Amino acid sequence: MAGIVVVFDFDKTIIDCDSDNWVVDGLGATDLFNQLLPTMPWNSLMDRMMKELHSQGKTIEDIVEVLKRTPIHPRIVPAIKAAHALGCDLRIVSDANLFFIETILKHLGLQEYFSEINTNPGYVDEEGRVRISPFCDFTNSPHGCSLCPPNMCKSVIIERIQASTEGRKRMIYLGDGVGDYCPSLKLKEGDFVMPRKNFPLFDKICQNPLALKAEIHEWTDGEELEHILLNLINTIVVEESAAAQFITTDCKLQTISVSGHEAFPKALPVQQ
Repeated sequence: MAGIVVVFDFDKTIIDCDSDNWVVDGLGATDLFNQLLPTMPWNSLMDRMMKELHSQGKTIEDIVEVLKRTPIHPRIVPAIKAAHALGCDLRIVSDANLFFIETILKHLGLQEYFSEINTNPGYVDEEGRVRISPFCDFTNSPHGCSLCPPNMCKSVIIERIQASTEGRKRMIYLGDGVGDYCPSLKLKEGDFVMPRKNFPLFDKICQNPLALKAEIHEWTDGEELEHILLNLINTIVVEESAAAQFITTDCKLQTISVSGHEAFPKALPVQQ
């Protein structure tokens, strides 16, 4: 099992659009959405849009059919499956919602590949309507981060994942948006951040790349994402294997030295 946690954003990272906008546009509610957008928080607006669509006779099946048509680069699914096959722990940290994400992952046959999905709650109520609420109750329990939207600070989630792995696993974080900048700052030396090139996260990082401890590897599309991600995973696996072998060899050398024999010279590190 590779000691790697790979964290994916969802919208414009795994899929090639914003899932909320994709559903609203796909069901013909763009004008109302734009009219209400200045008047309420995003999650409240999406919940309201689901109510309006339900009142217009749109069903869960209608929403699911739109979600099944969500655009995705053809190399994303193989990349996720390959990372999982290499032993990585895959997780999603997204400002979308659970119903949309799970519906798309199920359609793509990817649900079982992720150990955890952190996102805004989304479910179907007893009336057959999708309900959407914020990840955190920003009215009563604000997260207090000035870099993030009020409903979600992704760095809180990243810090929890780091604590749960007790620093034993290295992390690769993939994202595109402004909300992915704060968690990128929480990554440690030996971690990697993969911002989508010419998207807000990439632009933000470029303003001061030295603010990040993680190594930065930008990507443009699913083909580059696959190539870079799998190369990073393989690099980490090789490094950790070499380190483990070096420790084992070093212990053996110390044993030989103690037993009265001259110790062998230490091996030089292999050039990567």
